[in-house]
Amino acid sequence: MFKSKHEGPGDAPAGTYQVEKSEEQWREELSPAEYQVLRQAGTERAFVGEYTDTETVGVYRCKACDAELFRSETKFHSGCGWPSFYAPLAEDRVQYIEDNTLGMKRVEVRCSNCGSHLGHVFDDGYGTPTGQRYCINSIAMTLEPAQA
Repeated sequence: MFKSKHEGPGDAPAGTYQVEKSEEQWREELSPAEYQVLRQAGTERAFVGEYTDTETVGVYRCKACDAELFRSETKFHSGCGWPSFYAPLAEDRVQYIEDNTLGMKRVEVRCSNCGSHLGHVFDDGYGTPTGQRYCINSIAMTLEPAQA
């Protein structure tokens, strides 16, 4: 289920993802901050993301490829400073990568459609149906509000 080491999305073998672009194409399409998070596995600062506290009902999509990733029904306030979800829209929407960077053992979450870094998942979502907390960067997503 996990790769043995953390790699940036651009290091994946060709043919791994449905949406594949050169790093030059990604740089042209994404803002520098989006590129740093989505393609270089960066992290936005805590408590500054657009969706950290939003209550809007809808679907969260990958900022890089527009794939549906999470539903607002699974979003909860964990107090960690980033939007938190207890489950992806479907298990095939995300990819899990073992991440041993920064002297910590974590599990990175990527978009399974384009390989973009979204955030990390932790087994500390106590009180949620899954016991998990998907800690996702706001800058890695767009929210499509539900139709009234």
